[in-house]
Amino acid sequence: MRLLLIPVAWLLGFGLLAPASKAQELTISLELPVIETAQYYRPYVAVWVEDEAQQSVRLIALWRKEPDWLKDIRRFWRKIGRSETELVDARTGATRTPGRYQLSWDGLDDAGKPVPAGQYTLLVEASREQGGRSLQRQSFQWGGAAQHYSQAAMPELGELKITLN
Repeated sequence: MRLLLIPVAWLLGFGLLAPASKAQELTISLELPVIETAQYYRPYVAVWVEDEAQQSVRLIALWRKEPDWLKDIRRFWRKIGRSETELVDARTGATRTPGRYQLSWDGLDDAGKPVPAGQYTLLVEASREQGGRSLQRQSFQWGGAAQHYSQAAMPELGELKITLN
């Protein structure tokens, strides 16, 4: 039996073997604005991705203090919070002070599996005791070309910048 060895460079040159592609990443830059008020409470913030059927694919971040107030992040509560208690506990972090924060998503779902190419929506929702609530949504095409989005500030969320590379 003869073993045939073909140089990898030759296979690459003729397109018979594709090099490993760089994984995509969604980068999220969100701002919690300074709000001048007599009684300021840090907002509860949820960041997640939904598919075209509006089903949650990945909970990226959840910043909260007391679990009793999660229901005030209304869309998050209806979609994830009330039914996925283990996931909520696993992804929960402390509330944040005003400032700019960077988050990212690597294209994996909550089970750690890659999502298929397609249309998705990033949701960022914030709610503050004795304050208001804001929900920002941005649709994007996963598995496609690089994309850049920017959304204007809302009462409880500052400017939102999203980059898909």
